[in-house]
Amino acid sequence: MNTILVPTDFSPCAVNASHYALQLAAGLRTGVHICHAILLPVQTLVANPDAWATADYSHLETATMDALSVTAIEMEHEMARELAPNAGNFKPHVGYSCQMGLVADVVGEIVQERRLSLVVMGMSGAGALSRLFMGSNSRSVIDHAKFPVLLVPPKVKFKPFKKIAFTTDMLAGDIDVLNSVAEIARYFNAEILITHITSQDKDAHLDNKQVNKFLSDVTDKINYPKIYYRNIKSADVDQGLDWICKHGQIDMIATVHRRQNFLERFFSGSYTQKLAKHIGMPLLVYPAIAAVK
Repeated sequence: MNTILVPTDFSPCAVNASHYALQLAAGLRTGVHICHAILLPVQTLVANPDAWATADYSHLETATMDALSVTAIEMEHEMARELAPNAGNFKPHVGYSCQMGLVADVVGEIVQERRLSLVVMGMSGAGALSRLFMGSNSRSVIDHAKFPVLLVPPKVKFKPFKKIAFTTDMLAGDIDVLNSVAEIARYFNAEILITHITSQDKDAHLDNKQVNKFLSDVTDKINYPKIYYRNIKSADVDQGLDWICKHGQIDMIATVHRRQNFLERFFSGSYTQKLAKHIGMPLLVYPAIAAVK
């Protein structure tokens, strides 16, 4: 795993996520890069596209870089005071940058340019949707991401993973994602609990066929011994997610984010959004087409 990217808006939630990322980076023996997306005053630009002078942007960029520098120094001081328990003497390097644009666009560009493998964000944001789901910026990033995003709830502090739950629909493409989760688990010698939520009236024969094929592929393709499986029978997905969070004794949930059409998202919310509502622990979200290298 290479450097972890942490977008920040300097809010308490973002600061907490950056400190979480720093401790995680120590455990993974990699670096951290924090970034900030500078948004232009939209109304001014619409009225007069030439109104935003280069000097104004330069001033804002300087102020932002100064704030990022302070954040990086504070993170390095924190690491000097308290190393992650399994990091030994390894101290992650903290870099930083700012860029003009929307958060999702800036994050995507930095990940591609620097070939980064993981983004860590705070699970909150501006707007009414933050009270229901995970915050508008976080939602936008994972909806457009071709890379894994780790969402960190407010005030959650890092602790080495002992058990990671991987929620799956038992699709063939999830094997690659599970292999990626195993690479993270390996650093912490953590267990992985494969969880499959099914309705109580689903055809057990058809379900067992799918499960057996998936678990057979896990055995053949993933070289990690501490993987277990549990089927959760539930009246609906929400109840199943509640059970995992309350009774699974887990430290992080990993899942695959599959995009739905607008009407489905409007009326029911995506699987990832439902999951985010239920947990008070980090949520590692993979796109259906990507995995950590």
